[in-house]
Amino acid sequence: MDVLGHLVPYSLEWLNLLVRWLHVITGIAWIGASFYFVWLDNNIRPPAPGSELAKKGVSGELWAVHGGGFYNPQKYLVAPAELPKELHWFKWEAYSTWLSGFALLTIVYYFNAQAMMVDRSVADLSSLQAIGLGLGSLVVGWTVYDLLCRSKLGQHDLAFGAVMFAFLVGSAYVLSHFLSGRAAYIHVGAMIGTMMVANVLMLIIPGQRKMVNAMLAGQKPDPIHGLKAKQRSVHNNYFTLPVLFIMISNHYAMTYRHEHAWAVLAGIMLAGVLIRHFFNLKHRGRIAFQYPALGLALLVGVAVAIAPPAPVAGPAVANAKAQFAQVKAIIDARCVACHADHPTQAGFTAAPLGMALSTDAQIVQHAAKIYQQAVQLKAMPLANLTGMTDAERAQIGAWYNAGAKQ
Repeated sequence: MDVLGHLVPYSLEWLNLLVRWLHVITGIAWIGASFYFVWLDNNIRPPAPGSELAKKGVSGELWAVHGGGFYNPQKYLVAPAELPKELHWFKWEAYSTWLSGFALLTIVYYFNAQAMMVDRSVADLSSLQAIGLGLGSLVVGWTVYDLLCRSKLGQHDLAFGAVMFAFLVGSAYVLSHFLSGRAAYIHVGAMIGTMMVANVLMLIIPGQRKMVNAMLAGQKPDPIHGLKAKQRSVHNNYFTLPVLFIMISNHYAMTYRHEHAWAVLAGIMLAGVLIRHFFNLKHRGRIAFQYPALGLALLVGVAVAIAPPAPVAGPAVANAKAQFAQVKAIIDARCVACHADHPTQAGFTAAPLGMALSTDAQIVQHAAKIYQQAVQLKAMPLANLTGMTDAERAQIGAWYNAGAKQ
């Protein structure tokens, strides 16, 4: 059992690494394809009236050079007169991104829900309740989004975008009142990712299949399928920057540990949408710097709003060694289970971020990080598994503000 107990967390760590790597690779492939085709749609130019291309039904074309080769992509208004023998379908980039992302969600969050999803200062949930809430959010997110797309609201881009943004912010608000901030963020991202892949699976690919099947049957394809697919593809394009931020947000506790983490996420997501809109307009030949300027202003505003107060110098300490001894005792009791060369906390095979706190020198070396994570953000210990008290956090703060002496 000792050997098995040692190998299981180590194996999970490798599984985490490999699945995360796969998720990043497939995500790059999917988002890269999404960015490219939206760029292509915005840059193709209609052929001259009466030209051979126009007669063939080509609605636009583009000449490009890349990697030493010349390329001439063409877009048909509905479909070519004759179906080509080979036709590439862009779908597995999306499917593999979602599958690897859900696997990663399971490995990191669902296998260790008490540590990663439950924050008892927010809500005292069981692991099953937290996981059920997370999974339920994915189903509710897609259902609401799809119904809104199919409603009359879906015909009005700006109004639809505003309502969808409000729904996502509302979801972040609700989740942040039940789950830990980190878990709330990642599930908003998982909601968006599920909407994106469901667009491909449930609408874009089926619509394209209907058009191909119509051509195979000698019928004229219905252009409505292409229009619906284009709408969902554009939605996916605007979702990308918010979901990419959420993918990396777990490294930045200053965002998800804030008292109003949902509002922080709202500001950053909106900034991402505005920046993406700038590039979409730019591809059409319109330069509108007000959008990235507003996005940058939002990011700066968020950064200023959540900035911690400046530390106040602590009082002179008559016995600095005694003060350090108290702090070391706290760290030994609350932190070293994870932050050691050989952690004893289940699920950890090495000190997080390589930050061991076993020796006096290591504690002093990482004093600023300890202060930020344990005192300012209260993000550590993780889910407060070891029960660090407010009084202990205050002791660490007093030691740091007095100069973090050994």
